[in-house]
Amino acid sequence: MPKPVVPEDKRRRRRPTRSGTVLSERLIVDTALRMLAEHGSTGLSARRLGLALDCDPSTLYRYFRGMDELTLAIGDALIGQALRGWRPTGRWRTDLHAVGLRIHAAYVAHPQAALLTASRVTGRTHELAADEAVLDILRTAGFPLPDTVRIYHAFIDQTLAFAALDAASLALPRATLRADEDKWRSTYGRLPATTHPRIAEAAPLLAARMVDSAYPTALEMLLDSAAARLAAV
Repeated sequence: MPKPVVPEDKRRRRRPTRSGTVLSERLIVDTALRMLAEHGSTGLSARRLGLALDCDPSTLYRYFRGMDELTLAIGDALIGQALRGWRPTGRWRTDLHAVGLRIHAAYVAHPQAALLTASRVTGRTHELAADEAVLDILRTAGFPLPDTVRIYHAFIDQTLAFAALDAASLALPRATLRADEDKWRSTYGRLPATTHPRIAEAAPLLAARMVDSAYPTALEMLLDSAAARLAAV
């Protein structure tokens, strides 16, 4: 059976690690984020995390019941980073646009962590705050409850889906990513109009756009649809 998690106040009374570090949930999560950035998901384990924090790996289980719970905490930390300093303006479209871009940016800033957490539901503090904020923005704007839930669902899933897609590209070795991006010029850009007329006419624009994330465009399209629905209501 998993060990019970010790309450935060009791953890603080524990002795420091051998190097004098006082452990906390935030320190463990921050260290895990750094390890993911340096080594990828395969490099994150209780043993390696214990080495990085100069503590026995079993100590980590006073803070998290297992590595899966740590994974959820990492995902929640990314959402917390996204919303840090954000304040609603009262303009629903402006606010949803800002929240979407912030969450997407926070995930792609940590691509290895994004791949690990974008598909998870954490049920933790920052995720709950983000969900409450999005739902409140829509309800305050005047969307009926069924439309609010439908738009919320599309908004959150679209944001995280693009975050995972873009993170997957950024997590590739740099040479591989460059080779993939170059195909828009080296392959698509050289196709003759006789065999691929639509690709040939679009090739210059494809080469310019396809190396960037489509999320800002997709977000605007979603917001356009929501605005049309609100006007109809």
